[in-house]
Amino acid sequence: MKETEASAGEAVERQRLRSRLVDLLNAYSSEANHIGHAFAGRHHMHGTDLHALLAVMHAERAGAPLTPGRLGEAIGLSSGATTALIDRLERGGHLRRIRESADRRVVHLRYGEAGMLLASAFFTPLAPRTDAVMERFDVAELQVVERFVQGMVDALVGYRNELRGRD
Repeated sequence: MKETEASAGEAVERQRLRSRLVDLLNAYSSEANHIGHAFAGRHHMHGTDLHALLAVMHAERAGAPLTPGRLGEAIGLSSGATTALIDRLERGGHLRRIRESADRRVVHLRYGEAGMLLASAFFTPLAPRTDAVMERFDVAELQVVERFVQGMVDALVGYRNELRGRD
């Protein structure tokens, strides 16, 4: 009987945590979007521009810079729309097109110096706040959070890809 009560209690707690975590992830996403829109608005950028810059930044950090085609796939734009977006971001100093491969036809996108300076100036005041939160967790706890958030991102990307396949 005790084992059944314990597993029922665990199921209730699991459901409570599931609901709470989904609510928190939604709140985080919403707040991050508000901040992203504030950045885009202050710098006369479109929301899509911000998504593109984030995709380029993440790809660079991962050591796998994006090509224009991969950027278009990543943010769901046609080839023509991607070219217009890259042209706009390049004119603003946010992106650079670089030919760094032995195949000179391959173009990689890199974050531009001007774009990095703007982003740094805007987002640096946020860093102490997020650092203070992370300091409350030890390395093992942060590794669990990392696994969880990565799993959630993977789930969203998988679903987004399914939705694109239905178009």
